[in-house]
Amino acid sequence: MSKTPVELADDFIQNETQFHLGFLITEQSHPRTRGLSQALARDSKEGVRMLLSVDDDLPPVIEKTLKSENFKKLEQSIETTLANGGRVHFSGCGATGRLSILLDSSNRRFWREAAEKFPELKDLAARFFEQTNAVMTGGDFALIRSVESFEDFQPFGYQQMLDANISPNDCLVAISEGGETSSVIGTIHAALDTGAKTNFLFNNPSELMCEHTERSREVIQDERVNVVNLTTGPMGIAGSTRMQATTIEMIIAGIAYETAMTNVLKTLLSAEQLEKLGVGKYTPEEIAAKFSVLLEQLRTDENVKMLGAYIDFESGIYANKGLTTYFADQYLIDIFTDTTERAPTFKTPPFRSTLEPELPPAWAFVKDAIRPSRQAWMHLLGHEPRCLEWTPEDYRRLHATEAICENPPIINRERTYTFMIGNEPDPSRYEVKPNLAIALLVGDEYAYLQDPDNSWMAAFNAETENYDYRKIVIIADKKFDHPDAFSIVVDIPKTPLDLFGHLASKLVLNNISSAALGKLGRLNSNWMAHVDASNKKLIDRSVRLVSELAGVDYRTACIEIFKTMEEMKSWPETRRKVISPAAYAIEQIQARKAAQGEAQG
Repeated sequence: MSKTPVELADDFIQNETQFHLGFLITEQSHPRTRGLSQALARDSKEGVRMLLSVDDDLPPVIEKTLKSENFKKLEQSIETTLANGGRVHFSGCGATGRLSILLDSSNRRFWREAAEKFPELKDLAARFFEQTNAVMTGGDFALIRSVESFEDFQPFGYQQMLDANISPNDCLVAISEGGETSSVIGTIHAALDTGAKTNFLFNNPSELMCEHTERSREVIQDERVNVVNLTTGPMGIAGSTRMQATTIEMIIAGIAYETAMTNVLKTLLSAEQLEKLGVGKYTPEEIAAKFSVLLEQLRTDENVKMLGAYIDFESGIYANKGLTTYFADQYLIDIFTDTTERAPTFKTPPFRSTLEPELPPAWAFVKDAIRPSRQAWMHLLGHEPRCLEWTPEDYRRLHATEAICENPPIINRERTYTFMIGNEPDPSRYEVKPNLAIALLVGDEYAYLQDPDNSWMAAFNAETENYDYRKIVIIADKKFDHPDAFSIVVDIPKTPLDLFGHLASKLVLNNISSAALGKLGRLNSNWMAHVDASNKKLIDRSVRLVSELAGVDYRTACIEIFKTMEEMKSWPETRRKVISPAAYAIEQIQARKAAQGEAQG
């Protein structure tokens, strides 16, 4: 006999306390962005300035971290691994899983291009190309669509790490914004059991994690784990760790990897060869200083004006029930990282595959203008998608819920290939009116605009001839004057992992999506009013949101969430994909309160 919503709520309150995460600093409301939704409604530029201001919390923590013994241990563990021919595994879930893939693919892109430019380094490039690996909860499929509930299971992360063939010669850089993600902690246990060097990056005080969360305490207090704590404070949007938390994780993990790789290459190459490769140009401290400059440049009046204008344009497309399609070349993964996160964060329709024509199309999608989908996936990742092919028996062995065992998610490679991210015609993106095609160009891609015969721009123009609007977002060190361009002018120094290209595009895209969807009512002040409830952490976040915004206690809010989730089971999938349980529960509570008030009046 199935449990009632009241029983499910009481079970969650009594037996899932390890997922009650309101105590986390990353789940709190930042004082600098209170009233964000109201500011965006008044003026997008005002809202953008509020969002950008929170990034000021990062530089002091970066400076402190770079001086710490724990950072030195992180860098040394990577350096020893690379020198000995081992592999550096980055693991994460959700935004940190996508960051792990970005770090791996950036290393592969650097060495792929090095082999093309310098044939004499082909063998060295082939070696370093394979010395990184990314383990994202749910496999590479989760890059394009969140895999529900997977982050709740430590055994899933443990098994994925084993599937990656981690060895004692390797090292793990596990990344979790909150520091409590079960699947990521599972990867840590697998690394420890294997004898690999193990590092853990997260963004809440270690003492707080150890006091409240047993699974976090087990690994934080394990002397074999090198803990790199990156606490900066609350996020610009409460709980939206895809923002400041993932930004500082990218910087610290990226600097550590680049420094380690440079030190190893110094033993293998001449100074002249290092200079040709563009390796070792900046110290960690210089990179940190240049990041502070990037933050200052982003908030110039002209850049804020450009961001505000584009936010108004894209949000206007959505307000009129239209669609946006982003096109990119080298920065395709950066758009994935932002747009995929919109579904669980703001409850917008997720990316749709060719097998799901009945589902609503994603408000924002990503395409490669010059490569068919299978080649686009290879270009994006640096290898074929690494997906999960687990059977029901595998899930039972991993102690999954019976619901997962009976109906395992189809998240294999062939399913991943059904998402048409390449240059195949896709009328679904422009048959809905209005529609917008956006070219994202970053850094050196400015050259595309200077060459009238550039193959990528020609492909973009050909691919988008049926769209209502064609625009360009260009992030580079010089302004591009064109009526259809939104030009963001910032310095983008070159590093092996192209840290500044990725940081600049991340900051721009995060602020665009957060502000554009905030203007459409997907925020309440600086809270994610339309968060999904697809795992235990998000159920707790939804409950706290209902409690905060509807003015009820935690148990009442929890019952309402489980009532809503039960009711939503009978809804058509097209409706379930776009309505947040939290937003619906708040609406129902407020409607009942209004009715009671009228009856009493």
